[in-house]
Amino acid sequence: MDTVMAKAESIERKWYVVDATNKALGRLASQVAAILRGKNKPIFTPNVDTGDHVIIINCDKVVLTGKKLEKKYYRYHTGYVGGLKEVRYDKLMRTKPVFVVEHAIKGMLPKNSLGRTMFSKLYAYEGSEHKQQAQKPVSLEL
Repeated sequence: MDTVMAKAESIERKWYVVDATNKALGRLASQVAAILRGKNKPIFTPNVDTGDHVIIINCDKVVLTGKKLEKKYYRYHTGYVGGLKEVRYDKLMRTKPVFVVEHAIKGMLPKNSLGRTMFSKLYAYEGSEHKQQAQKPVSLEL
């Protein structure tokens, strides 16, 4: 038997729409990351981007389980001395819900140029409307 290695030119990409209403953030992120990576396809090859395009709608309605809204922090550094900043997730969910979903998914993709290419196939929106109707995306239930 021969092992089939996928080539970048021969991959057929599909478009999926995922509704994030009442979905747990981590479960949603891990399942979407697997689709972006192409792990749901039989032609999955680790060194080739075999994934599909994913559109996530209703990012503002995603839920965090337990007490994560009060106890979980997004931390970043400004680059200046003493520049460590912390933002609680309840404030982040009110102000930037799309960033929360994108950040969770990006953390589950490879940390190299291939992962950045995979992340560019993600489209997240706060409401229920999106701009990719021309691609005729298929609704995907996770």
